Amino acid sequence: MPRRNLISWTTLISSYSQMGMAVEALDCFRSMVIDGFVPNHYTYVSALSASASLGVLRIGKEIHARIIRFEEKVNSFVENSLVNFYGKCGMLSNAISVFDGILEPNEVSWTSLVSCACHCGENLEGLKIFSRSHKAGVMVNEFASASVLGACATVENTGLGMQVHSHAVKSGTRLDQFVVTGLVNLYAKCGDLGSAQRAFWEVDKPHLTAWTALMGGCVQQGKGKEATDLFRKLHASGDGPNERTFATVLGAFLDVKEIDIGKQLHSLILKLGYISFTFVGNAIMDFYFKSGFLDGGLKVFEEMNEHDVVTWNALISGHMNLGCYEEAVKLLREMLLKGFELNLYSYSSILNICGDLPAIEWGKQTHCCIIKLEFDSNVVVGSALINMYAKCGRLSNARVIFDNFPSKNTVSWNTMLMGYAHHGHGKEALEIYDMMLDFGVKPNSITFIGALSACGHSGLLEDGLRHFRSMTKDYGITPKTDHLACMVNLFSRKGQTKLAFDFITSFPTKPDKVVWRCLLSGCKTSKDFDLGKYAAEKILDIDPDDVSAHIMLSNIYAESKMWNEIAKIRKLMKEKVLKKDTGYSWTELKNKTYSFSSGRDANSDGNCVSEVLTGLTEHLIDEGYVPSGIV
Repeated sequence: MPRRNLISWTTLISSYSQMGMAVEALDCFRSMVIDGFVPNHYTYVSALSASASLGVLRIGKEIHARIIRFEEKVNSFVENSLVNFYGKCGMLSNAISVFDGILEPNEVSWTSLVSCACHCGENLEGLKIFSRSHKAGVMVNEFASASVLGACATVENTGLGMQVHSHAVKSGTRLDQFVVTGLVNLYAKCGDLGSAQRAFWEVDKPHLTAWTALMGGCVQQGKGKEATDLFRKLHASGDGPNERTFATVLGAFLDVKEIDIGKQLHSLILKLGYISFTFVGNAIMDFYFKSGFLDGGLKVFEEMNEHDVVTWNALISGHMNLGCYEEAVKLLREMLLKGFELNLYSYSSILNICGDLPAIEWGKQTHCCIIKLEFDSNVVVGSALINMYAKCGRLSNARVIFDNFPSKNTVSWNTMLMGYAHHGHGKEALEIYDMMLDFGVKPNSITFIGALSACGHSGLLEDGLRHFRSMTKDYGITPKTDHLACMVNLFSRKGQTKLAFDFITSFPTKPDKVVWRCLLSGCKTSKDFDLGKYAAEKILDIDPDDVSAHIMLSNIYAESKMWNEIAKIRKLMKEKVLKKDTGYSWTELKNKTYSFSSGRDANSDGNCVSEVLTGLTEHLIDEGYVPSGIV
């Protein structure tokens, strides 16, 4: 072009910016300035938009400095572009500073600032800004509404989200795909699946993101069947799932025990090439670990192209959940040697290891690191701290952290409740449950496992029945086999094995071996040998190689002096080469954790430990204690 002018330069810069060619747009902007042309507000808006898309703070700041230097009066379009630029670069304070300098902020100004705050992860600040815009009488558009709904979902504030929803409807804000997806995400994350489903069908053809958000809400609320049904409907609609849908729905197939379907999804993910996404690989690995397939999870880990901190966290927690604590500690060391920095979830995994071992001193040291890093106010870490202290028997420490925690969520309440229940403090556990309701926190499926477990440990049969009925009647939660196991345990502890059996047979879902094991244990205690024999046989129908069921059935036959039956069981176990898994335990002394296994000496100090135990036993006998069996 022989003669360039301001209009031609601005048109070229704007075109590049709109086409996503940000680098070319900024190169043209520099050339234009070098040629002596003075940019106008259209030029500045396009250049700032290009800088924002690249996230290059330095260039945007240079443009801002030029505007301050050469422009006496800044156009509102430019001011709004500056707010948007700083927000997208994560500089919320700069965005607020520019916004505060705008004499008459308009709808675009407020929308930009609200969206920027939420984009920067400052969700509470975003909600405050939205409230200010409402008081100023400005109706923000659908983009800001979607951002605010996302912020409400993150902080789990359903009440404010409903106000935003109402405000959007009253103000005539168009409920487009962004807003509807925001509503679905909000209600699903906050556990209100009914409202999420109603919002979902507000549009004729929901966006794939909305499908995924609704599935995620179902998985989060333990409604795996609903999530898998949605996945099948999505597939039938002709819209294929994307990588995020697959990562979300894998947990649902785990929840409904459709492990084979989950494995088929793994094959489909490989076929579609989604395994290249690290977060998808993480989800598959987590699926295998939670299904009990350690080798399957390890194979996925080895096949992944890249590992991030989430991958390592999943690997460590997977080993930990399957009882491989020593390997989990080795993997933690390996993760650090490879240069990965521990994040909130890494510290959460460490605390869970400390709680399960238990290793209180290691847990305390980790707690100190968390305080120094200022992670202690995070709800994930806070819940892990409560869990660690509770499992180590330090319920008073756990309660102090719980009481002083600034923002408790359902997980925090459940953790404290389960801590009390685990140690047989049924009264305190149920007090936590009542407090939870008083604070307006909605209980979920895990909450009721804790409450029913607390009733079982304390023999509170009437309370247990009341809570079991309440979970369905008041909260619409479908009881699962975990809840059934708690109720069977509760009946059995009260010697009501016949009622426990009736409860099992009337339950709509087929009981698993955990349920039958609870009944078997109760029958052994109450000497109900006929029903105990039936329960043991049911376990062996499900898992013929279950060693503990064989042993407990053998004990029942021994009580009934059925020696021939005992001989048959022993012969069968010998033929199948069934051996009881070695039992392991850990104890901590002077900052060192010692590992013990049944039938073997401990570590290298076995002889010393054995001598101490022998001496202690002799001392107890001298004091008049009569051992009830062989240790």
